[in-house]
Amino acid sequence: MSSLKLGVEVVGAHDLLAKDGQGSFCPFVELEFDGQRCRTTTKEKDLSPVWNESFYFNVSDPNKLSSLPLEAFVYNHNKANNAKTCLGKVRLTAPSFVNYSDAVVLHYPLEKRSILSRAKGELGLKVFVTDDPSIKPSNPLPAMDPDVVPKSIPKEKNGKRHTFFHLPNAKQPQQQQQKVTPAPPQQQMNYGVHEMKSGPQASKVVNMFPGSSSQPFDYALKETSPFLGGGRIVGGRVIRGDRPTSTYDLVEQMRFLFVRVVKARDLPSKDATGSLDPYVEVKVGNYKGITKHYEKKQNPEWNQVFAFSRETVQSSVLEVVVKDKALVKDDSVGFVRIDLHEVPTRVPPDSPLAAEWYRLEDKKGEKKKGELMLAVWYGTQADEAFPDAWHSDAIAPGDSTSVSLTYIRSKVYHSPRLWYVRVNVIEAQDLVPADKSRFPDAYVKVQIGNQILKTKSVQTRNMNPIWNEEFMFVAAEPFEDHLTFTVEDHAGPNKDETIGRTVIALNSIDRRADDRFVRTRWYNLEKSLSDAMDSDRAKKDKFHGRLHVRLCLDGGYHVLDESTQYSSDLRPTAKQLWKSSIGVLELGILNADGLQPMKTRDGKGASDTYCVAKYGHKWVRTRTIVNSLNPKYNEQYTWEVYDTATVLTVGVFDNSQIGGSDNTRDNKIGKVRIRISTLETGRVYTHCYPLLVLHPSGVKKLGELHLAIRFSSTSMVNMMSQYSRPLLPKMHYKRPLSVIQQDILRHQAVNIVAARLGRAEPPLRREVVEYMSDANAHLWSMRRSKANFLRLTSVFSGLFSAGKWFGEVCTWKKPITTVLVHILFAMLVCFPELILPTVFLYMFLTGVWNYRYRPRYPPHMNTSLSCADAVSPDELDEEFESFPASKSSDIVRMRYDRLRSVAGRIQTVVGDIATQGERLQALLSWRDPRATTIFVLLCLVAAIVLYVTPFQMIALLAGFYVMRHPRFRHKTPSAPINFFRRLPARTDSML
Repeated sequence: MSSLKLGVEVVGAHDLLAKDGQGSFCPFVELEFDGQRCRTTTKEKDLSPVWNESFYFNVSDPNKLSSLPLEAFVYNHNKANNAKTCLGKVRLTAPSFVNYSDAVVLHYPLEKRSILSRAKGELGLKVFVTDDPSIKPSNPLPAMDPDVVPKSIPKEKNGKRHTFFHLPNAKQPQQQQQKVTPAPPQQQMNYGVHEMKSGPQASKVVNMFPGSSSQPFDYALKETSPFLGGGRIVGGRVIRGDRPTSTYDLVEQMRFLFVRVVKARDLPSKDATGSLDPYVEVKVGNYKGITKHYEKKQNPEWNQVFAFSRETVQSSVLEVVVKDKALVKDDSVGFVRIDLHEVPTRVPPDSPLAAEWYRLEDKKGEKKKGELMLAVWYGTQADEAFPDAWHSDAIAPGDSTSVSLTYIRSKVYHSPRLWYVRVNVIEAQDLVPADKSRFPDAYVKVQIGNQILKTKSVQTRNMNPIWNEEFMFVAAEPFEDHLTFTVEDHAGPNKDETIGRTVIALNSIDRRADDRFVRTRWYNLEKSLSDAMDSDRAKKDKFHGRLHVRLCLDGGYHVLDESTQYSSDLRPTAKQLWKSSIGVLELGILNADGLQPMKTRDGKGASDTYCVAKYGHKWVRTRTIVNSLNPKYNEQYTWEVYDTATVLTVGVFDNSQIGGSDNTRDNKIGKVRIRISTLETGRVYTHCYPLLVLHPSGVKKLGELHLAIRFSSTSMVNMMSQYSRPLLPKMHYKRPLSVIQQDILRHQAVNIVAARLGRAEPPLRREVVEYMSDANAHLWSMRRSKANFLRLTSVFSGLFSAGKWFGEVCTWKKPITTVLVHILFAMLVCFPELILPTVFLYMFLTGVWNYRYRPRYPPHMNTSLSCADAVSPDELDEEFESFPASKSSDIVRMRYDRLRSVAGRIQTVVGDIATQGERLQALLSWRDPRATTIFVLLCLVAAIVLYVTPFQMIALLAGFYVMRHPRFRHKTPSAPINFFRRLPARTDSML
């Protein structure tokens, strides 16, 4: 018997629906789990009852915990007839079962028990899993006696006893229960709210139980209930609070002190020459920000904004100091001191706060010459000045040097619009080779940027070679590279001579959005590249031949710049083919918890992290939080959704451009993928996602990322009609690209996007783009091969189970089932028109039944499904090996032999499948004349029998023969199987 138990603390309820006709009722709660039922005591005439009763349920099979629901029913006890009336229910599944240390009181809205019933109010529960053997299961169904006082477990905190009593830690022995007196209902309900009001760290957290995947509990998804800008999130619903709503309703409001340093005038100079190199130092407590400095300027203008987190501000005075860079560090030109208690608060969409002139003072508080224009206000991350502001979390307290804003500020990027360039090299005429005594062995080299493709060498008896080969390239707007054709002569081994070149601007190429015919063009060849780039044809007097090509920019395709399984956009390049959007995706990046140090700074581990989110053409990057293992971002972004079969990717990285980094590459910490089609419309998903990364030493959890996601539909009709449309644009089906072409073009597209985004400021580095785009997902991995094989067997497990069940029916292991199957089979044979309706009705009922067990959370990384929890170190080392291989020859030989062994088994399976197919072909091929004679005669007899016998009779006899009793079976194979296995195959012709 397993010691695992499910603990449930029934705290209280409020705003329940009155049922006794007098505005009140007598409520009690009944719990059901794994065939066990428990009941609380009854509260007399109380619409907001408080129980504080704890129950424990045995978990019969821990492996089935993921499929066992907990149901809590709120009933009204009618003493007149001793009956009960259901007032609502709460149904919780495995994702809500967490360890006791992570469990908190959550108030769940009551759901209707049936369509015609009514429900109102919320029920407060605390649910957790414990394996403490000292805890005994609760007695099932206690008596419904309202005079019985509930028993709870007291908990001491700060020397005071609270009115809400939590269970002890599961690892400690169970304490003796004692009788307590509950507090008034209003205090009971406020307890849970105030306890969780401080921020995301105190938000309600519900772990996603790993379930049947046997994934480690620490790697599971966690559901949270934070207080966001729009209110409190409970079960995907927004519970409005006292705070006003804002457009940033998916993140927690972060309060900042904003200081805008605009400009100065008439600054005094302490230099004998009268010059001044001014800059401004903004200081609040231990945090200090510095503007750029100007040389020899008494009326400088900065217009810089500084943002200080209000949580870290420990001073009541803001000091703004004007300094001269040429003077000593401690000397200053003047001060401005502002009392922070007098600073106003600005909430968008209020107009920006007007800046004011402040007279400079000296250290003694006396007025001096010179004025400084400032604007100071309190605001949130919704302020327009927030994205471009200097942030106090960019430096450590007491540090006087800030990190360059180029590398820390948040930015929105748009990847370039990509085109496929279709190039058809047809022929060349009148080529002029260097060696005129021979005909050229000519080929054409086509180049766009770093993409180079070549035609085959063609040797003809004239100077007019014909190739007629087609190539595909990727180009990005605005077009910076040219299309270059180079005709070369393969004069000898390692000797290629250039015959001529021509350069074509991509802007001059025809564009098309379908497969219409594109006319061909002739281009003159030039000897040198400079001549080919020169558009002045009057200066070109020497002829080197001409090239016949067909060129076009194919806008009817979607240029794949990411893995096809995780595509975030499926629209074609040509904008005129775009459909209207079907919804809006909103993402709130809240915070990260428990991050691992990625570098060493001042002898301690540190991380300077930022998040990157990618969906469609829009990439977003949060600001970098410096030197924090629990950073708070609280940034919200929005995307338009054109197809639900797309994936949002969010990654976390360590910024290597900040001091203390060991290398110049931004280290990956983990990423999260969320498929839009798995999200319910209008629901807010708030979860903590484990950041799992596969290293050569194995899978590691580097922290957790807290996200809030909402998908809103703008047109339900358009969204539902998407499921009947092709996934990709029409050109992918009219003129499909080969798999090899798609892989090559995707690699080129990722390189182009990485190069363009790397030129932005701050740059989105190449390793970030490649990691977010899964650029290396196509490389060989033994681990991924095993995972895909297991996925395949899981897909067909239903068929295997059905075959096993049918085998038991045929062998009469369960006679009653076999008899019922015989009856059903006879009915379907006699009434064949019922077969399809029965099948579709069965699938309909199955779908309706499974609706109760539908997933309540988005899918996430699964180490068990990925075979990352049981992979050998050598296989991981092979997966992280560079391409081409750089290991020693012995290791490469060993891995090659292992691959040959795996491929040999696959080869055997493929050969067996081919053998069975060839035996089918041999039935009428007369390869075995005796077997074909037998088969032909049997076909003749079967035709005559089937002609004179009703089909239903034949089907009944065949079905009953297959399902005959084991008494009428033989242990040897049947005659048809023996006949089929004796047929010849083409294996005899194999070398």
